Amino acid sequence: MRVLLLSQWFDPEPTFKGLTFAQELARRGHQVEVLTGFPNYPGGKLYPGYRVHLWQRESVNGISILRVPLYPSHDQSALGRVLNYCSFAVSASVGCLFVRRPDIIYAYHPPATIGLPALVAKTIYRAPLVYDIQDLWPDTVAATGMVRSGWILGLLSRWCRFVYPKADRLVVQSPGFKRALSQRGVPEDRIEVIYNWCNESTIPADSQPRRASAERIFKVLFAGTMGLAQALDSVLEAARICASSLPHALFVFVGGGVDRDRLERKSQEMALTNVQFLPRMPMREMGSVLSDADVLLVHLKNDPLFGITIPSKTQAYLAAGKPVLMAVSGDAAALIQRSGGGIACKPEDPQGIADALAELAAADSSRLSEMAESGRSFYVRELSLRAGADRFERVFDSLVQ
Repeated sequence: MRVLLLSQWFDPEPTFKGLTFAQELARRGHQVEVLTGFPNYPGGKLYPGYRVHLWQRESVNGISILRVPLYPSHDQSALGRVLNYCSFAVSASVGCLFVRRPDIIYAYHPPATIGLPALVAKTIYRAPLVYDIQDLWPDTVAATGMVRSGWILGLLSRWCRFVYPKADRLVVQSPGFKRALSQRGVPEDRIEVIYNWCNESTIPADSQPRRASAERIFKVLFAGTMGLAQALDSVLEAARICASSLPHALFVFVGGGVDRDRLERKSQEMALTNVQFLPRMPMREMGSVLSDADVLLVHLKNDPLFGITIPSKTQAYLAAGKPVLMAVSGDAAALIQRSGGGIACKPEDPQGIADALAELAAADSSRLSEMAESGRSFYVRELSLRAGADRFERVFDSLVQ
């Protein structure tokens, strides 16, 4: 079938529903066309080799891509974000006129403004719309502090309630999302839970956990976006506690984000010698970084919204075959416990994080190896690209007559 993949973000931007997803669908015999913007995420600056034009066509590994203009921005400026999202929504709505007639439309949300071109494409081509909801809006923008205005949040809420019923199927990343949408009036039989996957090409094929000892460094790795939602001040406080209680622990932060510079300054002000910040790295280099860690840390703000969110790094961490410390409540903690790939603790609880790390540091090699193998096996069975594409294909087939 002909699939139109509609997303504001696409490779070379870091996204797990990008080129690898398109290629997997193409490998299964589908014709995939992508409608997206000029790459600028997460830094808000255009990637080398790109300039904003009225349009640009590319072919990457057999995947046809149409890029339309947008206002590049991804900082803490609310106005910049609004211009970024709205400019793409308008351009993509016009761009829908210049793609091949699809049999099915797949739209990746966020941002919520993707709903505009998605509905335009559905109206023009009378094709079923599969709407993949990765973040609940306005809940997410409120929880992260990106938007504080009550009337804007209300407007976003009304917009989402307008878009959701018009999609033929909503896909969500966790059971909690399904419950939340059901409570907002979306029929459960129109909501499908499909877990995310990771960029599997970056995952080391053989990565063994190592038992900690006083003679060597015990590396605790946080990799990914450092923003307000991650609430990483609590992890710095945990590092301060571990400086005396677990002196051979080293906290390594890898990545970028709007809060990274502040966190690095705070670490220096706290004189934390057991904390290291590394810049954002290309995805192809992340495998060796994950492989070199002893524990992979996930942390999010202690907010009800994040209790139904499964952070995207969870899948990469499990696939990497290293013990995971999930400092997130709700669905994410339940997933880690079900996988057997790690342990969970409360978010924004520095002492709890320090205690959990001490437990992992004291574990014997057989327990760590069991966690690693359980997590990796669970990923392949439940969370991998192949498992996810199987489920998407079943959804597509059920909608296309």
